[in-house]
Amino acid sequence: MSDSRPPDAPPAPADPSARPLDDREQALIAAARETAFTLYEGTRVPHRSCGIALAETFGLPTPAYQALRRGGITGCGTCGAIRAGEQILGEILGDPDPTGAVTDALRSAVAWYQRQIPTRIDRGPAPDYVCNNLTAPLGPFTGPTRASFCTKLAADIAALTAEAVLRFAPAGVQLRVAPIAELADQPDAQPPGAPT
Repeated sequence: MSDSRPPDAPPAPADPSARPLDDREQALIAAARETAFTLYEGTRVPHRSCGIALAETFGLPTPAYQALRRGGITGCGTCGAIRAGEQILGEILGDPDPTGAVTDALRSAVAWYQRQIPTRIDRGPAPDYVCNNLTAPLGPFTGPTRASFCTKLAADIAALTAEAVLRFAPAGVQLRVAPIAELADQPDAQPPGAPT
């Protein structure tokens, strides 16, 4: 596991979104992107839905993320990958006490993440990030054009989620990019930067 910010690191700047990312942080972001890409694409390992690919990327239990498939199963909700990113931020940066308040880190990370979506995530000709609107112009849902679009989107969201954690996590909070289970016996087959 890698620390988001080492305990002996200097205090975070007033605006964490403005600080440059170091090489280790950039490697973690790249590993998150590649891991989610591999899990969603379904070429080297069996395909995962967008939410499950994101949860597995960060080593989180996947059952709740099934509900995010196809924008909440029906396709009528916001993209499941985008929603998964927010849930992951909650799991990593939220207060573990169910009666606790929203942590400052979670509030800042989610606000930043939501501001980044329209500037970093391609929605093609869609008017919004509703799953059906994103995917309808791309042909059949099971077709290669839609699959390619959603693979890239899931990978981009994994990278954005990792960056949000790295920028806003308090000292000692860990960002973990998990190895892909099916590739565990092939360390050289893990995505670049992913743990083995």
